[in-house]
Amino acid sequence: MSELQRDGEWQQTACILCECNCGVEVQLGGAGNRHLTRIRGDRAHPASQGYTCNKALRLDHYQNGPDRLTQPLRRRDDGSFEVIDWDTAIREVAARLGAVRAAHGGEAIFYYGGGGQGNHLGGGYANATLAALGARYRSNALAQEKTGEMWVQGKMTGAGVRGDFEHAEVALFVGKNPWHSHGLPRARQTLRQIAKDPQRTLIVVDPRRSETAELADIHLQVTPGTDAWLLAALVAILVQEDLLAGAWLAAHAAGLDEVLPHFVALPVAEYCAVAGIPEAQARQVARRIAAAASVAVAEDLGIQMNRHSTLASYLEKLVWGLTGHFAKPGAQYAFASLVKLAGGGRETTPGAPGASKISPVAGARIISGLVPCNVIAEEILTDHPRRYRAMIVESGNPAHSLADSQRMRAALQALDTLVVIDVAMTETARLAHYILPAPSQFEKYEATFFNFDFPKNVFHLRHPLFAAPQGVLPEPEIHARLVEALGALDEEDLAPLRAALRDGRAALAEQFFPLVAANPRLQKALPVALYRVLGPTLPDGAASAAALWGLAHLFVMQNPESARRAGFTGDGFAPGEQLFDAILANRSGVVFAVDEYEDSWKRVRGGRINLAIPELLDELGKLAHERPGAPGAEFPFVLSAGERRAFTANTIFRDPRWRKQDLDGALRVSPADAARLGLATGGKARLTTKRASVEVVVEVSEQMQPGHLSLPNGLGLDSPAESGGRQQTGVAPNELTASEDRDPFAGTPWHKYVAARVEAA
Repeated sequence: MSELQRDGEWQQTACILCECNCGVEVQLGGAGNRHLTRIRGDRAHPASQGYTCNKALRLDHYQNGPDRLTQPLRRRDDGSFEVIDWDTAIREVAARLGAVRAAHGGEAIFYYGGGGQGNHLGGGYANATLAALGARYRSNALAQEKTGEMWVQGKMTGAGVRGDFEHAEVALFVGKNPWHSHGLPRARQTLRQIAKDPQRTLIVVDPRRSETAELADIHLQVTPGTDAWLLAALVAILVQEDLLAGAWLAAHAAGLDEVLPHFVALPVAEYCAVAGIPEAQARQVARRIAAAASVAVAEDLGIQMNRHSTLASYLEKLVWGLTGHFAKPGAQYAFASLVKLAGGGRETTPGAPGASKISPVAGARIISGLVPCNVIAEEILTDHPRRYRAMIVESGNPAHSLADSQRMRAALQALDTLVVIDVAMTETARLAHYILPAPSQFEKYEATFFNFDFPKNVFHLRHPLFAAPQGVLPEPEIHARLVEALGALDEEDLAPLRAALRDGRAALAEQFFPLVAANPRLQKALPVALYRVLGPTLPDGAASAAALWGLAHLFVMQNPESARRAGFTGDGFAPGEQLFDAILANRSGVVFAVDEYEDSWKRVRGGRINLAIPELLDELGKLAHERPGAPGAEFPFVLSAGERRAFTANTIFRDPRWRKQDLDGALRVSPADAARLGLATGGKARLTTKRASVEVVVEVSEQMQPGHLSLPNGLGLDSPAESGGRQQTGVAPNELTASEDRDPFAGTPWHKYVAARVEAA
């Protein structure tokens, strides 16, 4: 490790604050040579190409943040924690989880997390632990954001779909502010390029005049919570004005005849009025989209955490689907995945054959293998015999990050056993029975599986920058020890793999799949088996990367042409070996797939886009009888809980000193509302929802329209105060949200539509 820590030498890693995971270069120094003293974009990174935003420059506040865990801890009866050794921790955790399994079955053990924006590699080994326990149910942050869109994509294409904004003539963002949320490579550069080009058009749908909306050619400033009406009106305009891509639809789509009747008589003017958008502006947008050579579209939390979220995701996709903007430069594409993070949006209804894909207590639809976050507490706080009785939380903080924090804390405290695997003493860790400490993301080999680029897709295995403190273990080692303590894998199982590896990795590849197929125990513990057998042979202590060897081979088998274009060629297992070697060697990331635009059709189920989703067409019909307005007399405002701002990020930033602006996370209020209520920037107000009442700092903002309030994400954590004790900075948004306010299809929360009241404090 000393070679990695030379003063002044630039080293490659990546930002871990959003899904883009931009490549960065860092210099180390400071006390103990354990600080990131300088940070800049990595020009050699194939995706970000030297780009980074201001947030990445503050990453030392994560690496050297407060509340670091460096020893396994066990909760005492009085609620305090005591240090224990790793052998004791693994033995007792395995025994307690095994006891839950013996008494109630493995399905009573629930798993949450498995990685945040940048640490997916360790979570991949958790599958072996869950298989050893017979655990079936799991969730993570995707289930409070993306599962509605996943479900729609699963129904329409069966593939993950993104937009090629770099080449798009028209860029449409729905409920998304990529200036701060990113979600596309080199976001701010791309936005500026589109905005400056008179031949291109930037369209933003957002109730706020966000930073992206400020750049837009057209800002559709919808009334909060009415996106579905606007999107339905846009689709209806396309249908009624005969702006559809008729020949393209005949060749590439199915279900058009089922869809059209729902829009031919839809009252466009009325729906635009509901959304607060001039009809002429909506017609301008629909015509521009239909006339463009290419349109790229992206949606985000503004609709995914809002009323009618799954329906809105569907209508957004009908906009580009009916106009033929798919599988061509500047349009939507289906990307090649090294790892599918979730199950392609699939779900099985209760009456279908096979295992029922609904949660055991609430009966909530499970999409892509994920239980909706908003029902987790409901699944625990009950006397139902199939309730969850134990949880493993890994790299997640549900006590803070999920809706209805008060109820979530009560649920976690009601569990027989709560095990937390994390870097810091989070709000969830404080409730645990056992805490198993892991290295930081810069102290181990790590990666993200958010690999969405096209036509060149990139994977980046990050190498450790620092030695991990004594007393912590990387997640693959934790899971390997748990699997072994549970008796799910032993040396007898591993012996045939070890024998094959003696003749090299190529020999292991030839025998690997038959050996695994012949041993069900190996199948269940596959990542751990690779970690134990292949891991010790990898260079520079890269044992945690062992699971990537199998993934590299599977990718090449499933996508041989994409891999060949990326330079991985030869017969048999040679391309897979080359890809794995490239992953290990390239510290700035590697292009693992090179696609052609037509390749998107290979990933679409049946080669045709399915336009008709009957459940959502029925839901569309309900809009005609619903007229949303102000939430009510008691709570007349709509609060958007969790706005992304210049100095907010995910809560791995536990040190509030990382912020240079908006230190307290102000409540943004429109000038008109501020004048009426006697509020001023820097003053205090009382914000109340049906769940809680809190005091907030006010910012009067021209971004906001009357009746709409906004609180940032990432606030409300506590940290050590300079004077001693603890201090909380800002408001935790989920103290104000309610778990029952959720989408009827995906169970995603209405964080962007919280009924609220605000008064001068």
